[in-house]
Amino acid sequence: MKYIQSALLALVMMFSFQAAAADKVAVLGVEEALLKSDAAADLRDQLKREFSGEEKQLLELEKQAKALQEKLRKNQGLQSKEDEQKLRLQFQKAFGQYQKQGQELQQKRAERERGFLAEMRPKLDEVIRDIIKKEKYDVVIAKQATVYSDKSVDITQTVIDALNKK
Repeated sequence: MKYIQSALLALVMMFSFQAAAADKVAVLGVEEALLKSDAAADLRDQLKREFSGEEKQLLELEKQAKALQEKLRKNQGLQSKEDEQKLRLQFQKAFGQYQKQGQELQQKRAERERGFLAEMRPKLDEVIRDIIKKEKYDVVIAKQATVYSDKSVDITQTVIDALNKK
C-alpha cells in the first residue's frame, strides 16, 4: 500500500513539475463541452419527441400504481381478506409493469446516448487537437482534476463553439 501511495505521489509531483515548466496551460471540461454542444441539445429534443408516448404511458402506470397503493392503505382492515388480496395483486401487477417499462425506457435512452457519444467522440477529439495545435498548448488538464484555475485558461467554451461549427 505504501508503494502505491509513493508511486502516486511521484506521478503527481512529476505532473506538477511538467505543468509548472509548461509555457501554455489550459483546462478543459470535456464532458461539459460535449453536453453543452448544439448536437447534444438536438439529441435531447429528439429523444423527448421520440419517447414522449412511452413517457406518458409510464406516468399513467405510475398514477395507477399510486392510486391502488392509496386505496390499499385506506381500506386496510375495512374489507374482506379476499378483496384486500385482489387489490394487493392489482397493485403488484401495476407496479411491476411500471418498473419494467421504466427500465426498458431507460435502456433505450442509454443506448441512444451511447450511440451519440460514439458518433461525437471523433469530432470532439479532432476539435480538441486542432485547438491545441492552433493555440500551441503545452499541457491541457481535465477541468475536473483541478482544484483551482483562472477562467482565462479554461478552453471549454472554445471547444463548444468549435464543435458547434462542425
